[in-house]
Amino acid sequence: MSHVVALPVYDGMTLLEYGAVVEALGFRWPELPELGYELRTCGPQTGVTTISGATLVPRYPIDAIADADTVVVTGVRDPYRDRCAEWADLLRAAATRGARMVSVCTGAFAFAEAGLLDGRRATTHWRHEHLMRSAFPAVDLNIAAIVVRDGNFVTSAGASAGLDLSIALIRDDHGVERANDVARRLVVTPHRHADQSQFVDVDRIQVRDDVDFTRMLDSVGDDVCRSWTVQELADEANVSPRTLHRRFRAYTGFSPLDWLVRQRIRAAMSLLERTDRPIEAIGRATGFEAAETFRYHFRRIAGTSPRDYRMSFRGA
Repeated sequence: MSHVVALPVYDGMTLLEYGAVVEALGFRWPELPELGYELRTCGPQTGVTTISGATLVPRYPIDAIADADTVVVTGVRDPYRDRCAEWADLLRAAATRGARMVSVCTGAFAFAEAGLLDGRRATTHWRHEHLMRSAFPAVDLNIAAIVVRDGNFVTSAGASAGLDLSIALIRDDHGVERANDVARRLVVTPHRHADQSQFVDVDRIQVRDDVDFTRMLDSVGDDVCRSWTVQELADEANVSPRTLHRRFRAYTGFSPLDWLVRQRIRAAMSLLERTDRPIEAIGRATGFEAAETFRYHFRRIAGTSPRDYRMSFRGA
């Protein structure tokens, strides 16, 4: 009996995340037994146009979400303004029935909009961390992770993480050996050892309703090597230290000093990519007095060592 996988589509979608899932779950390899997934692309019967100009014509109406064994949402139209709220009832019905609910990239926003991620662990593309935290504070967000499981819900980071997610689903359904076979043919590692922290760009948050807080963040970003104290940060934001802690947690998910360390690491990432400066010198230039402290925090936040990060993003 086939396992029905519904993939809702919409105008303005990207092909990368959708294509990764379709290729991994739907491809027939002559030398391998079939995986048994029946993929049902669902959406407007008149078809949708992707952001690159390609056209997809779904064979199934959007109602196919409610009857699927697995629902894979590979994105929403706009995580800020249009989270495909028209899917909410169908997504809730599928989840209530016990379907496996899967998202790639901004697809997590469709689940959050439907109230399905409240109290659940989840992830999404690192670019939308702060939007998810502010719009849906009840979501237990792990932005570093590539794939996060919580019961019947499986969420992943964006872009190429769709392949990691698909291999994880195959592993769950068919075991390690089959998943490894598919991964080899897709030329991807069955288990990605790093997380998405190493891909995060310098973090300049724009808090639309808090100009003083945003200005404080910009001041810190312009001078990350300075030995900022919590009181100095509070003064910059024109709030008390207690209020500062509360707003940092709400806007970033971190304490003020932990956020500052992360900005230093991200500044170090930029220097590792753009310069040939010694690693110890980069640590000092970004506010770390001891090389050991720099390496410890770099691995904790980026998931790899400074040397390996440079090799990945700059080359030998």
